[in-house]
Amino acid sequence: MNPQAPVRAADADAHWLTVGRLRFRAWRGRRPFWAGLFTLLGGIPIMYFPYADLRLGNISLAMATTTGSTSLVIGILLVTLGLALWFQQNVRVFAGVATILLALVSLPVSNLGGFFLGFLAALIGGALALSWAPGVLVEEIPEAQDEEQRMADAFQGIPAPRDTETARVTETNAHADGGRNSAG
Repeated sequence: MNPQAPVRAADADAHWLTVGRLRFRAWRGRRPFWAGLFTLLGGIPIMYFPYADLRLGNISLAMATTTGSTSLVIGILLVTLGLALWFQQNVRVFAGVATILLALVSLPVSNLGGFFLGFLAALIGGALALSWAPGVLVEEIPEAQDEEQRMADAFQGIPAPRDTETARVTETNAHADGGRNSAG
């Protein structure tokens, strides 16, 4: 093995599943992935339940509401916002606020927000979108610094004792007599 060979050369020998998993992990790390996933999953029950039929033998339960089209629009918007969080990271604040507002609107409009499943998932996704921030690369500290410079940098913010007292020391202020003041 060549010690000067690039690190990526080892990827060529790895299994295609390992390479795919590592690429997906790197892709996921550069965007608000979980916010988009929760937002997308929150839209599915919101748009599904108003159009669903539950059949129990000969009995059919319809959960349709009069605002079924509004539920469909809210669900499609949540799915779209989830995909936008994955592929357009710069809209994360707008998408987070819009997701939270749509989740709140889905409570009265869409069977209590998809029986609280879609509501809670969308609310968590919106909160994650608002709280996500892109990572910042940390610059490496040069190792050539001498020990004195590192110690001076370490104690930069700590206050040190003053070299001299103030110039206005009199018998009546607190600085007189070594800092003791008589109150009597």
